[in-house]
Amino acid sequence: MFGAFLTVGGIYSMGATIGLAGLVLFIVGMSVNTERTMSPEEIENWTPSAEKLPDAGRVMYRVDTTLDEPKRSSILCGPCGTVTLVDGPKPNGYICPACSIQLWQEEE
Repeated sequence: MFGAFLTVGGIYSMGATIGLAGLVLFIVGMSVNTERTMSPEEIENWTPSAEKLPDAGRVMYRVDTTLDEPKRSSILCGPCGTVTLVDGPKPNGYICPACSIQLWQEEE
């Protein structure tokens, strides 16, 4: 794409060089075999590491939700570093069971 922009701009030699190099790199990149480093079971059972999040002037938290069924959300509480697993998508509101801090409350 960048080579095409240079060609349109009138810099034909540089545009052709970059365009051909990009095409070669694209073909090489698409032909490289990728290896999955985690098994499907490890991917399904993944949870974030239990660590405290830095204070940023408000309560910090992290929510990871699976895209595939069964839907599951992992919630990391920033102040205490507790990870909680919840069935289903991200809830509308959440209070950490370990430190009783309200992490969020969505208004509807």
